Amino acid sequence: MDRHSITPATRTFFYLIMMIFAVLAIYPIFWVIINSLKSTQEYLTSSKLAFPQDWRWANYPHVWRVARMPILFSNSVFYTFVTVTSVVALSIMAGFGFAKIKMKTTPLFHGLFIIGILLTIQSILIPLFLMINAVGLFNTRLGILIPYIGLGLPMGVYLCTEYIKGIPSDIIESARIDGAGYLLIFAKIIFPMCYPVAVTLAIVTFTATWNEFILVSILSSTDLIRSLPVGISRFASPLMIDYGRQFTAITIALIPILIFYMIFRKQITKGVAAGAVKG
Repeated sequence: MDRHSITPATRTFFYLIMMIFAVLAIYPIFWVIINSLKSTQEYLTSSKLAFPQDWRWANYPHVWRVARMPILFSNSVFYTFVTVTSVVALSIMAGFGFAKIKMKTTPLFHGLFIIGILLTIQSILIPLFLMINAVGLFNTRLGILIPYIGLGLPMGVYLCTEYIKGIPSDIIESARIDGAGYLLIFAKIIFPMCYPVAVTLAIVTFTATWNEFILVSILSSTDLIRSLPVGISRFASPLMIDYGRQFTAITIALIPILIFYMIFRKQITKGVAAGAVKG
């Protein structure tokens, strides 16, 4: 449809729909920030939609200090960076092998990766804990990173394999004829062409890793190893929830995600759009 053929009424309707979706996306964030500046008593007794009567800016330094946020925050950044980098790189490597390097065992190994998509954290939690404990990796950063990367690979390998299948094999064959090895072909041809699917996979992995709570709680026992979601949970117990400070902790955890989107919003939009067209 040519944009010049759209009537003003239709254009207004589309703008209205987009504004509604924008409000639905932004308002929950705004609501969390507003309630992070309330006390628990005010949150429970006043309207949940009202602005604070007593703006509790002190909630932020208190939460930052009591929940040991600097340590948990740095751990979250470390886990997320290593996991995203590893999952993206290994998934593209494996996808290249499964899509373009045909061997008798290729379908078998590819199938083993894809089966991993069906696994849930709850279904493997007990055997995973026993294995991590048996090899002496309990309460270590490596013991956290290995499950994170392993759980991210099945979907990553599937996405990258299907994407790389769409890359013409003639390009690879031409490079092979010119004497290039598979490693050089991957570095110079395949990896740059996988930018769209790499961006999509990085977004999914970043969000999943940054917000992960169950594994890091089970596989660690000290703040030196745990991540930011554990700090959020400290303001909630079976007997009492400190709503104001819990919202404060949630706001602190939201800030990196918002910064990530603001910095890479153009790359994210281009990558997702290109991936959709390629798919």
